[in-house]
Amino acid sequence: MDGVFATPAGQFAIVVGTILAIIVPVLVGVAYLTYAERKVLAAIQLRKGPNVVGPFGLLQPFADALKLLMKEMVIPSGANTALFLFAPMLTFALALIAWAVIPFGPGLVLADINVGILYLFAISSLGVYGIIIAGWASNSKYAFLGALRSAAQMVSYEVSMGFVIITVLLCVGSLNLSRVVEAQRHLWFVVPMFPMFIVFFISALAETNRAPFDLPEGESEIVAGFFVEYSSMAFAMFFLGEYANMILMSAMTTILFLGGWLPPLAIAPFTWVPGPIWFALKIALCLFVFLWVRATFPRYRYDQLMRLGWKVFLPLSLFWVVVTAGVLKVFGWLPAGA
Repeated sequence: MDGVFATPAGQFAIVVGTILAIIVPVLVGVAYLTYAERKVLAAIQLRKGPNVVGPFGLLQPFADALKLLMKEMVIPSGANTALFLFAPMLTFALALIAWAVIPFGPGLVLADINVGILYLFAISSLGVYGIIIAGWASNSKYAFLGALRSAAQMVSYEVSMGFVIITVLLCVGSLNLSRVVEAQRHLWFVVPMFPMFIVFFISALAETNRAPFDLPEGESEIVAGFFVEYSSMAFAMFFLGEYANMILMSAMTTILFLGGWLPPLAIAPFTWVPGPIWFALKIALCLFVFLWVRATFPRYRYDQLMRLGWKVFLPLSLFWVVVTAGVLKVFGWLPAGA
């Protein structure tokens, strides 16, 4: 058996199997995140939510997928067909390939590269291209306006997120995500860097176009924004991409601030729970806050959104980088790689 896996075909099979072992749970998680969102919002608003299709409505995500598959895909006559179809595929693909460097436990990672954080930041930055292409290729002023609003929003909050990540890197001395987690074995970074944790999480809401920062798809003023012309599976791919990005941002928050796969306390019975289970539970907690925020806060005006990003988060995150570097230098706590 070892000889079979040592061949190029065997190695290829292992890689494909590993990729499927990551992608399939992510896709299932995306499907049931839509169900969880509707249930959480229903509970907060004192109603039932999905409860008809299957026991407790558990088959509702599959019914929605079947409905979208059976619908006709309408392409506007003035649209650039190639780019119109390419945009949702790009958005969905970027939401999946970022998982290549996410560590689920000690050694449980597809690509344990030393620049994992830079890889994640690059992939998340590319996401804006799918939105811009979708808005432009639709040949619709509504879609184009939504794309411009989304591009400005995502670029604005990526700057703050970059400075927040720099503060974490200063404390770790490595760009490897597994080492970021190991550096939190004694103290999670959420404790000494709580303000940056809040900045990062709010920026993640803006980066994923989630309420109260869902300006690009504000139904009341621009009718779903950049994907207003999309239908059927093209619309579904944007939808899936958004929810996959929510899970990805929750995973990044968990790795950078909540100790990744590490238990809250290094004592029994916490240590009896496998690391990947702790990782999944922390992601679920972050996702619950995503949904809780949507049900609680009203949508920001666009000028308020930009003011928060450029006049509050950017100066605060830059100040925190300087303070963190100064404290680590003065007390001699700088790691060897920093």
